[in-house]
Amino acid sequence: MRTLFVSLSILLLSGSLLAKDPVLMTINGNPVSKSEFEYIYNKNNSNNVLDKKTLEEYVDLFVNFKLKVEEAKTQGIDTTEAFINELKGYRDQLTRPYLTDTKAEEDALKEAYERLKEDVEVSHILIRVDQHAAPKDTLAAWNKIREISKRLQHEDFSTVAKEASEDQSATHNGGYVGWITGFRTIYPFETMAFNTPVGSISSPVRTVLGYHLIKVTDRRNSPGEVLVSHIMKFTSQGDDELNKQAKHQIDSLYQLVKEGADFGEVASANSDDRGSAARNGELPWFGTGRMVAEFEQAAFALENKGDISEPVQSAYGWHIIKLIDTKPIPPFEDKKDEIERLIKRDERSQAGSKAFIEKLKKDYKFKFAKGTAKDDFCTLLQDRTLADSAFLAEASDLKKPMFSFAKKTYKQNDFLSYLIENPFSDKLSAQTVIDEKLNEFIEKELLAYEDSQLEKKYDDFRLLMNEYHDGILLFEVSNEEVWEKASRDTAGLAAFFKKNKENYTWDRPHFKGRVIQCKTEEALQAAKNIIASQPKDSIDKQLRLLNDSVVVVKIEKGLYVQGDNKFVDHYIFAGTDEFKPDDKFPFVKVAGKILKDTPEEYTDVRGLVTADYQEYLEKEWIAHLRDKYPVKINQKVLRKIQKN
Repeated sequence: MRTLFVSLSILLLSGSLLAKDPVLMTINGNPVSKSEFEYIYNKNNSNNVLDKKTLEEYVDLFVNFKLKVEEAKTQGIDTTEAFINELKGYRDQLTRPYLTDTKAEEDALKEAYERLKEDVEVSHILIRVDQHAAPKDTLAAWNKIREISKRLQHEDFSTVAKEASEDQSATHNGGYVGWITGFRTIYPFETMAFNTPVGSISSPVRTVLGYHLIKVTDRRNSPGEVLVSHIMKFTSQGDDELNKQAKHQIDSLYQLVKEGADFGEVASANSDDRGSAARNGELPWFGTGRMVAEFEQAAFALENKGDISEPVQSAYGWHIIKLIDTKPIPPFEDKKDEIERLIKRDERSQAGSKAFIEKLKKDYKFKFAKGTAKDDFCTLLQDRTLADSAFLAEASDLKKPMFSFAKKTYKQNDFLSYLIENPFSDKLSAQTVIDEKLNEFIEKELLAYEDSQLEKKYDDFRLLMNEYHDGILLFEVSNEEVWEKASRDTAGLAAFFKKNKENYTWDRPHFKGRVIQCKTEEALQAAKNIIASQPKDSIDKQLRLLNDSVVVVKIEKGLYVQGDNKFVDHYIFAGTDEFKPDDKFPFVKVAGKILKDTPEEYTDVRGLVTADYQEYLEKEWIAHLRDKYPVKINQKVLRKIQKN
């Protein structure tokens, strides 16, 4: 029911509201703007609404709505913890699109898709350095990679990679990585690879692993994905006897499939890859960069479904590969959801938030204060942690300005409060810890400030939040004053039914009573005795007591018309159809009365009476609220209401 009042769709307003927003009406002295009324009126009276209201009709409904909201505030519902938390939950959902750069996010999606459409063949040289390394270690790694870069101007890349790269695999592959596509490598590596021309070597690029130099050998349009099955024989580096045996076995198996043996059966019986062997050798779909280079190259070289490769050697063993199917890269819209999931796992997930933070810094004239404010923290943190009591005690004396934006200056003590609330950090240098924490603090404060300005900056956000605010209050107060009140007020329901009984007449007789099915004649007789001797409100309880450890009586109670129940039809309405009791409960008693024209009491038609009673309470409540709270409408402003 709440969704009738709290809409979860965002209405895009046609243009900004006028700077001057006249007051259309006051409810108990509280102003309601013209823009608020237009927003609600046009939203609930749009072309796709069947029951359209005239402006005059809607004004009356709107006043009733606002009167109920006013009553909810008078009752203090808007100050309860439940209301505050619920409204905050809605607001948290709504703010996200306003606190990120959606264009930057969309650009990241499209960039990723374009890269998935292309493959780049690369080699690399790596000099390792931890992403949080001390400045001297970072500098040492940087100097190494720069020296290597100079050597590559006149030396062979593969030779230098074998000698200098700190990627262990380079000693045997000369730094060759193979074909990569989007999401197959660390994002900065991927970006540098895609931005380096064919035949060129990149400038050094930093990733979490260290510094890389990337050589781009070739580019091609992505072949998409392939579905293959394979037969495999494992080999082991340095075990010549095993390797010789594996080569002999794979050659024999290759001869078998060439002569017409079923590939799946051969794989199932002979492949050392037991996971795929259980599926007749079939592997999951894969694209560029998912398999070792030798396997991938052989798989993508197969042209027609059913083609089988010659034995192919990889670092893991020998393979025979059969092509089952191929598929191209899907269109962007079909691939978008998958790309979004992949983006959440790498650095580009921050594209929207980083771009937005930079925009906020520019909009709010962010600037660092001059002086040593940040360095003071670095000095105090040397050989300490953020939770160190000595650090906290000494830092508590710091009061210098650190940065400012939106005409507010943040001082060292503000930053210290953030450090106290967020003390966790890895074992990093003092400089790195303070840099990271200060960036976090700046972003937090910028976003918090922007969040506080949303209602002022965006008319649609302000109006929708106001709708949520009033909608929650409307639901809570209406539930208390009408819906739940009607359900709980049994005396009121009974009196309302008695006064309006003629509104609930029937055109068909109804039977009101019980259908009792018994397993034995003794149980039937006991049930009859209970019905004859017990008070009306005790009968059901006494009947249920007949079922001790074994069910001997089944009881059904209700209001029936002919056709609802075969027992009632037979015993009460004298049905002509052939009747037969249930085999396990053959003894039947139908007890009750016929109600010809009207129900006996309100419980016979509880749903109808409750709905009518709620409508009655609603009208009485509205009349009371109109007497309680003064309403004034500016007719001049009303005549200027814009209708969509």
